Amino acid sequence: MTVYNTPLKWAGSKVRVMETLRPLLPKGRRLVEPFMGSGAVFMNTDYDQYLLADVNGDLINFYNVIMHNPESFIRRAKGYFEDMQGEYAYYVARNHFNFESDLEYRAIMFLYLNRHCYNGLTRYNLKGEFNTPWGKRGNVYFPENEIRQFSEKANDKKAVFICCDFEEALTMSVPGDAIYCDPPYVDSFTQYHTDGFNQDAQLRLVTELRAAAGRGCNVTVSNDYTMESIALYPGFVHHTITAPRSMSCKAGGRQPVQELVATLGASS
Repeated sequence: MTVYNTPLKWAGSKVRVMETLRPLLPKGRRLVEPFMGSGAVFMNTDYDQYLLADVNGDLINFYNVIMHNPESFIRRAKGYFEDMQGEYAYYVARNHFNFESDLEYRAIMFLYLNRHCYNGLTRYNLKGEFNTPWGKRGNVYFPENEIRQFSEKANDKKAVFICCDFEEALTMSVPGDAIYCDPPYVDSFTQYHTDGFNQDAQLRLVTELRAAAGRGCNVTVSNDYTMESIALYPGFVHHTITAPRSMSCKAGGRQPVQELVATLGASS
């Protein structure tokens, strides 16, 4: 089965593990995804409906803009990729992005920053300002085909993209939904937009997933394959998949690693 790339570079993107992850995803008519991220699961599954959420408002705005106005977006964004090159241009764009309110312009700058910044990392300071440094790369790829593919599927499925935290997203689930969660991992990364995603958040997520299963939803959640992560999901069925690592500050940190995929069937 074809694996589709996504418009954004994203830490922890599931594009490269879709072949092994796909059989472990939950059954249901509608996919509810509270940590949408790169949209890899959306682009590589075929549910009847999609409710896709993330706490990052810039991310959700980007998806809504390219869903509804892909050609206008492509025309404008491609010009920025062609004309704004180098370190100085990057920091000018980052500064404009942090103080601009126009939604289409913010979506364009979000893609530009995502593709030009260090390792595609999307990071904000406590003021909510994007602060990832320049990635020191030339000939940056403009994902024109990926934008069109995303927009076409979003419109075909009438996908709904909303900005909210995981608890609010999960309260919108109904019996028969499929829920997939790819939260910040326990040992790998705890920053989640401007707030942290700590052990308490991990435990609250598990509580909400159990409640969703109790009202008739099938659940799948990904995390690190560590004793700490495994202990989070008693009563779930535990699986492992091999995932590549595309970034690390440690020697040897790009070696493939095992990831935990925990599943819980609907109990009503």
